[in-house]
Amino acid sequence: MARRAKKVGPLTAISLFTGAGGLDYGFEAAGFRTAVALELDRRCCETLRHNRPSWPIIQGDAAAVTTDELLDAAGLQVGEADVLIGGPPCQPFSKSGFWATGRTQRLDDPRATTLESYLRVLAEAQPKAFLLENVEGLGFRGKDEGLQLIHSRLAAINSEFGTAYKATIGTLNAADYGVPQLRRRMFVLGSRDGKPFEFPQPTHLQPVVGDWTQNAPSHLTAWDALHDLSEPTSLDVQATGKWSGLLPTIPEGNNYLWHTDRGGGQPLFGWRRRYWSFLLKLAKDQPSWTIQAQPGPATGPFHWNNRRLTMREMARLQTFPDNVDVTGSLADAQRQLGNAVPSLLAEVLARAVASQLLGMASRVEEPVLAVHQALAPPPPPIPPAKVPRAFMALRGTHEAHPGTGKGLRAAVRSGALTAV
Repeated sequence: MARRAKKVGPLTAISLFTGAGGLDYGFEAAGFRTAVALELDRRCCETLRHNRPSWPIIQGDAAAVTTDELLDAAGLQVGEADVLIGGPPCQPFSKSGFWATGRTQRLDDPRATTLESYLRVLAEAQPKAFLLENVEGLGFRGKDEGLQLIHSRLAAINSEFGTAYKATIGTLNAADYGVPQLRRRMFVLGSRDGKPFEFPQPTHLQPVVGDWTQNAPSHLTAWDALHDLSEPTSLDVQATGKWSGLLPTIPEGNNYLWHTDRGGGQPLFGWRRRYWSFLLKLAKDQPSWTIQAQPGPATGPFHWNNRRLTMREMARLQTFPDNVDVTGSLADAQRQLGNAVPSLLAEVLARAVASQLLGMASRVEEPVLAVHQALAPPPPPIPPAKVPRAFMALRGTHEAHPGTGKGLRAAVRSGALTAV
């Protein structure tokens, strides 16, 4: 089947595991065109088609869709794409998965085949550059089989096709680049001709009290991102579940640890006996905590007004363009946005890819998706409410978590305890 001639226009990107488009909107802001996007999730495809109807969207499994199909939809020949981008969902490499199992051979997990699919398309499409985004756990010391796979596959591709792909790897905190959210992710970048890549220097710093020598702006805050949005009236943002009545008793920027013997509230829980995001609340004067993709009813971050975040608020914290609407229910939006790359961080990296790896003239102006500091300071925190009587039955002495590797699950795995 003859492929269409390459279109004249912006730099072209082949997008795999596109999700709701966080990477793509960032690359778009930096002057790239998504020539084709591949995504398995139906809801994500609906979001992409709703917001960017001109993008060719293929809904399918990356393991089943051929590279020829991708190139045909993109109107590109082998070697013509400027960049391959994507974040293969690799649950076996996540921090939670690592601590839950302690496994070292995580490539044995069938969910790790997404990484293989990305590398197959890289070998067969041979783009001029590539960017792969993944969880920080992909590079845990002693647990880095995923990175070893990437290095070995790149060497094999170079040997077979005469290319010079070489991976540059870095873990970035989105807040360091102007995103009003603390979110650490790993990025792997490289070019077909072996050009070296240097990650952009952080543009924002975590403020240090009393240090007047910082020569960059401080981290942007949740208030900077959300201050101009109206309070929602929809009932779907109300906190629900057995712990919802406890949320107003926790100060801004805190979580359940407030109600331990080391916090300032009531001793209702043991120190570190719950997951970090349990009853976690945003603070106006701090960056947002990481937006979660699949939260339970007690999983934050919650708004400082003791409710769930709206779709637009989550999109703001993920620096999606304001002309993007995530379709579906609030739970659908949370899942799509929680799995996404902050678009501003993607734009920063896309500009670096264009200038360093593709030889484009450097654009020194402010990023299109930049978030600006609010003109007025935030209002003072809402004072925490009194603990309702129903929860006071929990008040008492609670043992703290014994430490990493010493909890109940670790004891069961070691055989010291038997699961019941």
